[in-house]
Amino acid sequence: MVSVDCRGKKCPEPVIMTKNALEENENIEDITVIVDNEVSKENVSKFLKSRGFSVKAEEKEGLFYLTAHKEEKKEDKTEGKDDYVVLIGRNTFGQGSEELGKLLMRSFLYALSESQKLPESIIFVNSGVFLTTGGSEITGILKTLEEKGVSILSCGTCLDYYNLKEKLQVGSITNMYTIVEKMTLFKTITI
Repeated sequence: MVSVDCRGKKCPEPVIMTKNALEENENIEDITVIVDNEVSKENVSKFLKSRGFSVKAEEKEGLFYLTAHKEEKKEDKTEGKDDYVVLIGRNTFGQGSEELGKLLMRSFLYALSESQKLPESIIFVNSGVFLTTGGSEITGILKTLEEKGVSILSCGTCLDYYNLKEKLQVGSITNMYTIVEKMTLFKTITI
């Protein structure tokens, strides 16, 4: 059993440390990762699950102990999915009028939801995270995309910066390592 102590580490370090431990121990069956915050717990859990591990989380004295076991290889869930992601870095589409930009963003996402070729993920960073949180007029469109199998991801650091983490309405919180990984695995359309 390999153990990775990520106490005191901030996003994306716990995910990268876990990734490095898996790479150093190719045939690893079991791993325990210790983190000290909820965001790291979620991000490391998602990462391990994406690598074929089942994950159990236990909290003790303010620390999260993630115990993961390698599952038998299952069918690739990305098979048959489309080969691109959309990165949205602002809450408006284009430059110029903010009002027009919000209207265009709504239209873009609606048109995308009706498209035959859906993205694997839509990633929201910087002020783009305002689109996935309370008060956004497009969370219904994003929920429709999510129901169609599109992964809706909001940058955890960005949500923290804007004090929006508790207001997340659709999708899940992600980290910069996962964002980079998706951008390198898939063609990326940046808005």
